Amino acid sequence: MSDPWLSIVGLGEDGLDGLPLASRQVLDRAGVIFGGPRHLDLVGAGRRGQAWPVPFDIAPVLACRGRATVVLASGDPFWFGAGSMLAERLAPEEWQAFPVPGTVALLCARLGWRIEEVTALALHAAPFGRLRAALVRGARVVVTLRDGAAVGDLAAWLCANGYGAVRMVVAERLGGPAERLRNITAQAYDLSDVSALVAVALDAADLAPEVGLSATPGRPETAFAHDGQITKAPMRALTLAALAPRAGELLWDIGGGSGSVSVEWCLAGGRAITIEPRADRIENIRANIDSYGLGARMQAVHGAAPEALADLPLPEAVFIGGGGSQALHDLLWERLAPGTRIVANAVTLESETALMRLHERHGGQLLRIDIAEAQPLGRMRGWSPSRPQLQWSGRR
Repeated sequence: MSDPWLSIVGLGEDGLDGLPLASRQVLDRAGVIFGGPRHLDLVGAGRRGQAWPVPFDIAPVLACRGRATVVLASGDPFWFGAGSMLAERLAPEEWQAFPVPGTVALLCARLGWRIEEVTALALHAAPFGRLRAALVRGARVVVTLRDGAAVGDLAAWLCANGYGAVRMVVAERLGGPAERLRNITAQAYDLSDVSALVAVALDAADLAPEVGLSATPGRPETAFAHDGQITKAPMRALTLAALAPRAGELLWDIGGGSGSVSVEWCLAGGRAITIEPRADRIENIRANIDSYGLGARMQAVHGAAPEALADLPLPEAVFIGGGGSQALHDLLWERLAPGTRIVANAVTLESETALMRLHERHGGQLLRIDIAEAQPLGRMRGWSPSRPQLQWSGRR
């Protein structure tokens, strides 16, 4: 078997000094070396160096197939690096990798944190809203950022969202001779001379117990932008339990309203397409996508079923917020793959009738859900019932 033509080499701030012998050997043999300008300078690539194109593209690397080639990446090339992008396009025998400790490992080592208990996020181009699911009392998070100015933006976001007590360890140029770590709370942040490369460790030990999101569905309505058209928290918890989300699965949320069911699904690890016919509610859905940093996992589609479903990728689960109609149910049965999970909630007599027919034709589980809340009644309290809801759940 011939040697791999591509070597993916992890590089730290200490450049060649921090590389093991194997990494040095493949660099010596390389006919071309790809990397960012800083990385190319660190290894003295000279004429062999080729900077990444802007926008980033691995096509120039693939064009070197068969020629001894090195790709330089920061630390561990498979943590939000180019390594996985290349490995997906190549056969296993075409490439080899030589990682060195990355940002997360280095910063946890400086702080004495257990890596397995730390949440790590790359927020170079991702919204800070992704932190909402991670920041609760006692949490430890490591994030990488695009530049020094973004650290101040992060501190401002933390304060604006109730996380001002979070302690920030601002780390610059980890692993190199210019390494610097500074410790400050978000609410006291006043650093003006932070420079890349930058990472920040967030220690939420001092957060109040009530700050942060619950780890389970059924978050309060106040956690979402909505106009009153929202699946209430208890019903949402029951709905997500029936939908049974699994990591990576796609949900169709038909008649999304505020998109709260889709948000809860994505926070459980899935992906969602939310279909909503009203433009004003689409804006609320998009606001919730932005608030939770779900732009890569949740999509709002302005339109009505069944027309809006025509070109969508097939899901693993479907939620019908308004119960739907027999025509919609029939279309779903024609289009969806066998085994697709379906949950439909109904509150009107007409939509209840459609769900009863669905139950008669396809079995599944049919539940009537009555919820009442204690409210003042004169000088005492009494039960204030919500409208009863019918829920059907089953598989295509």
